[in-house]
Amino acid sequence: MSSFEIIGGNTLKGELFPQGAKNEALQILCAVLLTGEDVTIHNIPDIHDVNKLIEILQDLGVEVTHHNMHTCTFAAKNIDTETLKTDVYRKKAASLRGSVMIIGPMLARFGVAYMPQPGGDKIGRRRLDTHFTGFQKLGATFHFDADNKVYRVEAGRLKGAYMLLDEASVTGTANIVMAAVLAQGTTTIFNAACEPYLVQLCKMLNNMGANITGVGSNLLTIHGVEVLKGCEHTMLPDMIEIGSFIGLAAMTQSEITIKNVNYLALGVIPDVFMRLGIQIEMKGDDLFIPAQEHYEVETFMDGSIMTIADAPWPGFTPDLISIALVTATQAKGTVLIHQKMFESRLFFVDKLIDMGAQIILCDPHRATVIGLNRQHSLKGVCMSSPDIRAGVALLIAALSAKGTSTIDNIDQIDRGYQFIDERLRNIGANIRRFE
Repeated sequence: MSSFEIIGGNTLKGELFPQGAKNEALQILCAVLLTGEDVTIHNIPDIHDVNKLIEILQDLGVEVTHHNMHTCTFAAKNIDTETLKTDVYRKKAASLRGSVMIIGPMLARFGVAYMPQPGGDKIGRRRLDTHFTGFQKLGATFHFDADNKVYRVEAGRLKGAYMLLDEASVTGTANIVMAAVLAQGTTTIFNAACEPYLVQLCKMLNNMGANITGVGSNLLTIHGVEVLKGCEHTMLPDMIEIGSFIGLAAMTQSEITIKNVNYLALGVIPDVFMRLGIQIEMKGDDLFIPAQEHYEVETFMDGSIMTIADAPWPGFTPDLISIALVTATQAKGTVLIHQKMFESRLFFVDKLIDMGAQIILCDPHRATVIGLNRQHSLKGVCMSSPDIRAGVALLIAALSAKGTSTIDNIDQIDRGYQFIDERLRNIGANIRRFE
């Protein structure tokens, strides 16, 4: 198991280039299964979760040609559906939650899909009902083998249907859309997720010959087609990484430029960090965060304490709640962090409290952060990364702290952030990876 040793307190300075979007990549890569023609994808992040999904696709028979570190061509001409039943596939797919989005394309093109209960971050219950209910409305049958914890979904030619999703699930919407593009007739999805990742997926599918309207809204209409062709697609920069870098700059009093951010796809992310008092300047398509000795949390207009809560797009993404929380620990003022979607995502705050942060964990969903206003620095401690986003929040805290910190289980961080230690060293961080 790998660990980071961080000597904190250094001011950083320089440029950071965000990687391709992890959450988009997991959808886009599954979509290559919808056609036997070549699909070339650019800006693929070189991270554990994405590389693991590519390996799973290769096991299924997808031919992968690597043009460079971030561009590959995929050809799903010779897919072996029997691979879905093997122990090797089950073990790999179970370790990666994003592999659940293999079901939609496999069901649409081959009429069958098997899926073990997926893993991923331990951040609370993450049910899959939305996915399977959507498949059933398209005419699929669903079976769950409780002994082996394996889902089986089967269908002949799927048929379009109207559905109102019980939640605006991003992966659920993506999975159903990928199933519906080859279904017979018209599918209408209301309460669809409309994150930029979904917009990107729908644009790619339309480029492949799909007929999807309402893209970017919560009402999608999909007219099924007989076959899809190949295409070329470039992924967005990772909005979660961009938000993480904003928090990093504020916590370490650093002057950082985040390059090529595709500002319009960031939604309210810059606004939320500006409410924490962080100065953010747009320079072309770059974000410039100047070094700030102090930053002060806004209050609401009536003077009440600011609340930062997650919500489906266009609300604040839950993946940045951990970053907003750690950034608030050195602000001036108090903020209530409300994580609505996952009941275990705030449990990492005990590590921040050990470092000297003033945080009251009100319940599994809410934490009150009393900013230290840099009157007391955080101190270095030994800790372990519980999930991707909490791990990076702890890394940011360690980089701002006095003394030496050790973060174990950094494989969790590597799942979502490519070469993060190397990139941070390039702008002045004192961070070392060791086994």
